[in-house]
Amino acid sequence: MNQLMPTLADVAQHAGVSEITVSRVVRNKGPISDATRDRVMKAIELLGYVPNRAAGSLASSGSMLLGVLLPSLSNIVFPDVLRGIHAAIATTPYQALIGVTDYDPFTEEKLVSSLLSWKPAAIVIAGFDHTHTTCKMLAASRVRVAEVMDIDAQPIDIAVGLSHRQAGFDSARHLIAKGYRRFGYVGHDWDTDRRARLRYEGLRAALNEAGLSFVGQMRFEGASSTSAGKETFEKLYNAFPDVDVVVFSNDDMAVGGYFHCMSAGIRIKEKVGLFGFNGLDIGMALPLPLSTVRSNRFLIGKIAAEKLLEVGERPTEKTIIDTGYDIVEGATA
Repeated sequence: MNQLMPTLADVAQHAGVSEITVSRVVRNKGPISDATRDRVMKAIELLGYVPNRAAGSLASSGSMLLGVLLPSLSNIVFPDVLRGIHAAIATTPYQALIGVTDYDPFTEEKLVSSLLSWKPAAIVIAGFDHTHTTCKMLAASRVRVAEVMDIDAQPIDIAVGLSHRQAGFDSARHLIAKGYRRFGYVGHDWDTDRRARLRYEGLRAALNEAGLSFVGQMRFEGASSTSAGKETFEKLYNAFPDVDVVVFSNDDMAVGGYFHCMSAGIRIKEKVGLFGFNGLDIGMALPLPLSTVRSNRFLIGKIAAEKLLEVGERPTEKTIIDTGYDIVEGATA
């Protein structure tokens, strides 16, 4: 027996079963009696055997890998999506292989190329902003693909998420109905966050429909953050003190605006309303809970993984699944 690296044959010999039986137990495929499964699992534990998933995927009709490519893991939005994916695959033999793109489409392109070489069963990827090469690779691979967080474009296979343009539109309509007329906007870099731009476009469309426009707007040339929101809101409010509500590109930015109001003695809601997007816990934990839009991030991840694994072959018809959103009244607008 190989003492350094136990093999599938070593497990089979120790358990007194065939190598095919061990393979079935490892892959959770085929009919296996409980007694046989117990013998194999005890042998695996005793020998410290680690299955070679890559070799298994090359030798079989499909692998047990679910590729997941997300823009960030420091932004709480995407760990929530990942939790949903994990919930969907927790009781299956599938394992998630995770890559982080840092909002860079060319990093995403390299990760997609590397991931496809492992022959994954399916891929979950954020949004629709891929390079031409990435789109070609994904389309040609015939691997199941779920593009998540957004449904405002045509997917390669499945899209699971919400219409950000409609969410922006509905946010403005909600605030107009509450009596706000002098709108300000604080945002972050649109080049790396198409979804924030779509929400802005929806906001502007609803304002135009009501005969209104932004009194003032400013964007931070970088990723969203609480500090960026605080800094950019301060500049906006100093330049346009007559705004009666400010819509932020997301909750991170809105919480920064909230902190500036606290430090500057600006009465939130009485003097200026604040409105975010995402429905993050930190916004709900503020002394005045943030008024915002809650996206169903956990559900997006869970549904995406479930739908991908329902059918192994990519269907001819594309699927769009709208997980919706909720406007949260809060106490800031």
